[in-house]
Amino acid sequence: MKTSNITLGDEVFIDPSSSINNVHIGNGVKIAKRCSVFGSANNPLTIGDGTYIGMNTILNGYNAKLTIGKRVSIAQNVNIMVDSGPNASTELQKIYPIIQGEISIGDDSWIGANVIIMPNVKLGKFCVVAANSFVNKNFEDYSLIGGSPAKFIKKII
Repeated sequence: MKTSNITLGDEVFIDPSSSINNVHIGNGVKIAKRCSVFGSANNPLTIGDGTYIGMNTILNGYNAKLTIGKRVSIAQNVNIMVDSGPNASTELQKIYPIIQGEISIGDDSWIGANVIIMPNVKLGKFCVVAANSFVNKNFEDYSLIGGSPAKFIKKII
């Protein structure tokens, strides 16, 4: 694996089974086992101070900007992707074109286990996403959301 364009803050822990590339990681970030965390030279992925990324998580920031705020808790088996579509089939892309767009997760948010976050999503600060949710639209600060597709449940304060 080729690695480049990596900036690490102080007291960062990355499990050796995880891979990172084209990322700027803040102070005190912890990345658990078997994670894939990557941006590109044009779109370095940013992870804020004090964030935790649970095992088997994929953070794909290759084709657009992916920004994870400070003190964000991401549970296991989460998939956050800035692009999605049938990339092996140009014929199927005529029906289902590849979509891509920026993703931003606000400070102090909590992403539950097995969540999928699609391109063009902005979650405000202090958002809580219930486990097994499929997030394909924006939600404001202090939102509790869940479901497939995710819907607003209530404000948490």
